[in-house]
Amino acid sequence: MVLVYMVLIDLLLSRWAFTLIIISSYTANLAAFLTVQRMEVPIESADDLADQTNIEYGTIHGGSTMTFFQNSRYQTYQRMWNYMNSKQPSVFVKSTEEGIARVLNSRYAFLLESTMNEYHRRLNCNLTQIGGLLDTKGYGIGMP
Repeated sequence: MVLVYMVLIDLLLSRWAFTLIIISSYTANLAAFLTVQRMEVPIESADDLADQTNIEYGTIHGGSTMTFFQNSRYQTYQRMWNYMNSKQPSVFVKSTEEGIARVLNSRYAFLLESTMNEYHRRLNCNLTQIGGLLDTKGYGIGMP
């Protein structure tokens, strides 16, 4: 009889200990979740970038992205081109590496081809892509 009570007490204490651990874990995670500051992203699209003046933006001088903005008929991209073309000192960079360094060391958004963007984001976790792609092009090969 005493053995039965001891087993019941052990079982009851085990359940309460398990419940206490679960509740403690839940409240600790909830407290951590509620106190972590969220990263505020002031720019979420090309329109947001064009409408602000706090963050400079540019491309590689003479590159395909620069040509894209230069020849674009879309109003937002024309405004962005006018900004980049008139900005002094220049917002254009000579290389991808210079653009990445400028992003990491100042308030600068570097506009570049999506494949290069993806490659450099995988190399450096401090880099991120904001918004989607500005333009997409399909390529094909003609065969006889």
